[in-house]
Amino acid sequence: MNGILSLSSVPQEVLEHIAFFTATDTFLGPPSSLLPLLLTSRRINASLSITANHHLYADIFCHKFDIAAPMARLGVDRLTSWALADELRRRCVVLQRLRDRLDSTTHARHADGADNRMSVYDVLFTAYIMMLEDEGKNKRQLVEYGLISTWIREFWFNPHGSSLAIYNIRTGQWPLNCPETALGRYFSWFWSDDQFVEDYTAHVNDGVESPLNILKAMALGAHVYHITSSEWADFDPIFVKPAEWTTCTTLYSESMELTPPPLATPAILSYLALVNKKRSIPLPPSDSPLPEEPFREWDSEWGRCFTKAKRNLRECFRPGSIEGVWEGFFTYTEFTVYAALLGGAPPTIIQKSIVGRHQQTWKLREHHLLAADPSGSDSGIDMDIEHVPPLRGGDPLRSYFPTGTQIREHRDGLTVQDSGTGQMYRYQRPSILEGREQEEDAVDPLVKDIIITGEGHSAWGQFNLVGRIRPCDGFISLSKDYVDGDRGKWLYRGFLVGNENGNFAGRWRDTLSPADVPGYEGCFGMSRRR
Repeated sequence: MNGILSLSSVPQEVLEHIAFFTATDTFLGPPSSLLPLLLTSRRINASLSITANHHLYADIFCHKFDIAAPMARLGVDRLTSWALADELRRRCVVLQRLRDRLDSTTHARHADGADNRMSVYDVLFTAYIMMLEDEGKNKRQLVEYGLISTWIREFWFNPHGSSLAIYNIRTGQWPLNCPETALGRYFSWFWSDDQFVEDYTAHVNDGVESPLNILKAMALGAHVYHITSSEWADFDPIFVKPAEWTTCTTLYSESMELTPPPLATPAILSYLALVNKKRSIPLPPSDSPLPEEPFREWDSEWGRCFTKAKRNLRECFRPGSIEGVWEGFFTYTEFTVYAALLGGAPPTIIQKSIVGRHQQTWKLREHHLLAADPSGSDSGIDMDIEHVPPLRGGDPLRSYFPTGTQIREHRDGLTVQDSGTGQMYRYQRPSILEGREQEEDAVDPLVKDIIITGEGHSAWGQFNLVGRIRPCDGFISLSKDYVDGDRGKWLYRGFLVGNENGNFAGRWRDTLSPADVPGYEGCFGMSRRR
C-alpha cells in the first residue's frame, strides 16, 4: 500500500493529532509545516482544512498565542472554535506582513506583488491587541518572528516611512495625528528597553529629523495632539469620538467598534523615557509584577478601546491603583516659545527650544464613593445601587469639582459637600475593601466615584493635590496648589498606563486660560516609588 493510501486510511482523530503536532512543531510564525500535509490528497485537505475543521485550528491558536486575556475579557461563549480559528488566520497574515515589512514604508506597500487587502491600521491594531493580551507568547511572535522592532523603526524614521513623520517635518508640518500613528507610537513605548534607547539616541545629531526631536514635537505640541479622544473639559461627555478614529474592525471573528487611544500619552512616555538618563522614570512597561496574570496590567487600556456611551469606572481604572508614593518630573518651555506655537508656528520652534525639567514627589490617597453606602450621603435613605447619585461634575480647571465644594479629609476618608445642592457625601478609604480580594467582581462595581488627595514637593516648593477620575475613560485630573509663595495653580491631566506597575503620564496646564482654548502646557511622568 503506498504512502498516500496509508495516510488516507488513518482515522480522523489520529489524523488531527498528526496535523496538530505538524503545525506546532515550530512555535514561531504561521503553521506553514501543515501545508504539505494538506496537499497530500483531496480527502485529507477536506478533513483538515480550516473551513471544515476549525476545532483543529483553534487548538493551534491556543498553542501559539495567549488565550487567558480574551477568555477573561470576552467570555468563553464568544470565543468559539471558529472565532479562534479565524483569529489564527488573521494573526498569521499580520505576522507575515510585519516580517516582510510590507507596510512599514510607502514604497513597500505599493511594491509590485504586495497584497494590500489588509490596511496598515489593521496590522497595527491587531498587534496592539496582541500586546494587551500578552502573557509571553504574543510578544515572542511579534518580536522574534514578526521582527516588529525593525518594522516600527522603518515606520517612523525611514524617509519613506508610512507614518510620514520625516516627510511632514521636512515640509514644516506636524507629524500626522491619526489612529495609525497613535498605535505606532504605543509600540515605541512597549519596546522601551535598552535597545530602544540606543536606537533613538544614536541619531541625536540629526537635527529636527532625529527620533528624539520628532518625539519632542508630539509630546509637547499639546494644541495638536490632544490628551483625550473626547472633550477633556466635560466630566460626563457624550462619548462620541471623531469618525476617523472610530473603526469597525474584526476581532475573534466578531465585528467590534474599537478605537485606539490618543497619540499623546505614548508620545509623552517615550519622550520622557529618553530624556531621563537614569532610565528609572517612567518605569519600563515590561516590568510586570503580575506573574500569574500579566495581561491584567493592561485591563484598563483594553477598556478604553471600546466606544461606549457609558462605562463602569472599573473598566478604565482599577480602584486603588494610584494610591501611594510617586516620583517623576515635569517639563516646561519658555513661555514666549509656547505662545509662538499657539500662534501657528511650525514644530521646528519647539524642536529647537530648550526644555526645562524638575523632579517632583507625590503622596496620593484614594477616596471612594461606594454605592453600598446606601445613598452615599448622610440621609440614610436606602436607594437602588444603579440610582446612587455621585457628586456632579464641575469646573474642569478645578478637576471637575463644582464651584464652592467643601472637602474635609479625616482618617477614614472624606466628607464632601456640594454647596450648589447642599448634598453631603461620604468617601471612604480603599482599606475598607481589604481582605475581600476574592470578591473583586462584587466589590469594584460599587465604586461610583473616586476623589484623590495628596501632598508633594519639587524645587518650586511644597504643594497640595486634589482631583477626580472621570468615569467614562479613567481620565485623571489633579489640581496642584503650592503652599507657600506665588507659584499659581496648575492642572495635571493624564492617564494611568498600566495597573500595578503603571505610569501616570500626561500634561499640566495653567488655570488662567479658559478651558475651551489651548493654554500654556507641558508634559509630566510619574512612576510608583520602588
